[in-house]
Amino acid sequence: MGAERLPGGLPTGVTTPPIWLQRELAERGGRISWFIDASPKVQHGRREVRVFWALADPEQNAYVGSSGTHAKPWPHLAQICCVERHRLFVRRGQVIATEVDIRYYVPSLDPKRADAKALLALTRGHWGIENRLHHVRDVTFDEDRSQMRVGAGPQTFAACRNLVIAILRRSGATNIAAALRTFAARPANAALLVLSTGRL
Repeated sequence: MGAERLPGGLPTGVTTPPIWLQRELAERGGRISWFIDASPKVQHGRREVRVFWALADPEQNAYVGSSGTHAKPWPHLAQICCVERHRLFVRRGQVIATEVDIRYYVPSLDPKRADAKALLALTRGHWGIENRLHHVRDVTFDEDRSQMRVGAGPQTFAACRNLVIAILRRSGATNIAAALRTFAARPANAALLVLSTGRL
């Protein structure tokens, strides 16, 4: 049920789960799905392969959470998922390091609505939001070091930062820091951008 591995640590493919497991899961109304997503070439000095497993097993779903402090199964659990991310760090065509990261997810989406491929896309989309919004707010706007703590000030300024990011993205900016520097040097263009609701 695991993935075959090359000596460098990258999975070469995913073996199908044993027939007996697939049959047993089907008898209980469950199923297992998997998907492998590999970057076609080295980008930014690394190559990544993700192997995503999704197990929908009514018996496991009923058991998960039953041993916790409330001793009740999680009510909306539909699948148990695992994603293995393999990273090869490459310099001058040679692999210099390998890193493996394993994460688990417990989605409420039914396997008929979201198989392994769809769930992998959803998890990657979540990190896209983190990278496109929260990282920009934390790094470019240095939001984490803000001294504003009283009243509605923090929420108001967070909304203003989000508005600035949205206007700049809508105008076609891909690098928010560079766009901020450009408009800081050209305040008339910045005012025109705000007044034209993000369309220059």
